This record gives sequence, C-alpha cells and structure tokens, in this order.
Amino acid sequence: MLKNRKFIAYALVVVTTVAATLSFYFWQVANSANLNVEGKKDFVLYIPTGGTYKNVVDSLHKHKVIHDEISFQFLSKFMDYPEKVRAGRYIIKPNSGNREVIGKLRRGEQDEVRLTFNNVRLKSDLIKKMGGRFEFKTEELVDLLRNPEACQKYGFDTTTIMCMFLPNTYFIRWTTTPEKFMARMHDEYNKYWTDERLSQAKSINMTPIQVAVLASIVQSETNKVDEMPRVAGAYINRLAANMPLQADPTVKFAVGDFSLRRILYKHLAVNSPYNTYKNTGLPPGPIALPEPVALNAVLNYERHKYVYFCAKEDFSGYHNFAETFEEHTNNARIFQEALDKANIK
Repeated sequence: MLKNRKFIAYALVVVTTVAATLSFYFWQVANSANLNVEGKKDFVLYIPTGGTYKNVVDSLHKHKVIHDEISFQFLSKFMDYPEKVRAGRYIIKPNSGNREVIGKLRRGEQDEVRLTFNNVRLKSDLIKKMGGRFEFKTEELVDLLRNPEACQKYGFDTTTIMCMFLPNTYFIRWTTTPEKFMARMHDEYNKYWTDERLSQAKSINMTPIQVAVLASIVQSETNKVDEMPRVAGAYINRLAANMPLQADPTVKFAVGDFSLRRILYKHLAVNSPYNTYKNTGLPPGPIALPEPVALNAVLNYERHKYVYFCAKEDFSGYHNFAETFEEHTNNARIFQEALDKANIK
C-alpha cells in the first residue's frame, strides 16, 4: 500500500513536471521572438488575393523574416491558420512572436496604406501617386477614369471626374479594387459636400462641379490662403459680367507647360476650351485637384468690385487688384518692369 502511494506520488510529480515543461515550451513557441528577429524596422508582408499558406511561408523565408520555422509551422496548424489565409498588407514588427503574428494574419487585420495626394493637375499625376501602392494595376484605374459609364455612376463625365478627388491623406486597404477606391473617393466627396455647402453653392448659382473647377483656377493663381477669397470674388465678378476669366493658369494648362513665368501672345492664341482668354465662362473641367481650402474660398468668396488683378512687383505671391482697366494696366506695367529688372523670361 505504501509502495503504491509512493508510486502515485512519483507519477504525479513526473506528470506535473512534464506538463509544466510542455506548458513552458508551448509558451515559448507562442510568445518568444521568432519573426523579424534581427530586423531594425518593420517588415511588410504582402499576401495577394488567392494567396496560400505556402505563399506566406515562402515570402517569410525569402526575406529571412522567420527564425524558427518548426515552431511557426506547429503553432500555425494548432491555430488552424493554413486553412484561413487572408490576403492583405501586414506589418511585422521587430521581435514579434508567433501567436501575435499568426493571430493577426488569421483575423485579416490589414495595415492600411497611407495615401496622400496633393499638387495634382492631371489624371496621369494622380496615377503616379497611386502607382504600386495597391494590389490592383494602375491601368485598371486609368480605364475607369476614361470610362464614361463608370464616371457617370458618380455624377461626373470623363473630364469632370477629377473634381471627385479631394486632396487629403487617406488610409486604404492594400487589397482594395479600383471600383472600391472610386467608391471611397466618392464617399469622401459627399462628406465634404454637406447640405450646408450645397446650399452655399446654390446661393451663388453654381453646382459643386462648377465650384470645383473655379477653385482649381483660384488655387493655381495664388497659394496665399488669405487671398483666395478675393481672387475668387474677382473671377465671379467676371463670370457675372460675361467677361472672359483671362486666367493665366488655364493657358498654362492648355499649352501643357506649367513652368511658364510669362504668358506671351503665342500662348494666348492657342485653340483650347481651357484657354479662358479666348472663351468665356468656366473651362470644361478642373485644371488641378481643388484643395478644400480653395473650395471654401469660392463658396465664401469676398464681395467686392474688382475684376482685374496682377501679381505684385515684389514677387511675394500676392496680387494688386483693380476695378478699372486703366488701373490694371498700370499694375501690369509695374510688374513687367520688375520681371525685366530681375531678368525673368
């Protein structure tokens, strides 16, 4: 009887020791640093749509991110990950543990792409900002931007569709599709165009698209936020009087040279619907992606009688405004003299 008790006690000690050892081993397998162990910065793992568990392991191997494959494989099977691989962009931080990473991958907790676009004039500029940032090919987005039906779905045509993209910083999943990206941009557009702003646009007899087109000209004319409402007011006065806008930035857009410092007669003669020296009213589309600050400047334009303005001779970026052509001619002469003196062509 005493021998049996000793045996049972011994067996319990052995079982407890083994259990403790296994528990410790399992804890190590789950939590010890095993991925990006020698990394100095985050590693980004991309799992394409339709990717398999083998693709994941091969990628980790290729980039030497995985330290102990056996423990990773063991815990992956234990957590049923091989059957639940989800596409996406995942950041693996230095010295990450198996359980932390596998759990993140298994749940599909993507780390979104940070996309910022500003200073965009053309569709090609927008595409460059997008290029290589997402799983889809940029050509797919180009096709949508050129597709009349795809643009009409959101209330635009292939010329005005650029009005839908508001310069800002966005966080978007790497696996998004061109269609989902367009829908997201339309949602952001609608967030800006609140009932209040729609009412403001209506009160100045403009549609949101017309506001955006004018705003693109205003921001191309001045980068001084405090001056934008005054510039917008001058253009709106011209529209009301059925005067050509005579906006130099639209001529640069028509010519295709945004580096021009001087607009010459040969530039003014170019035949283009964007040449506002030859055509009255607004051009058919924006000449740049209008920033929200420029949109607000048009909606809240300064009420005054100015219909002319010319860059200041001090090259500060501000303008001299005038109500009469005579006053404007004098301002223009002073600016031209400043250009000549500075030898700017």
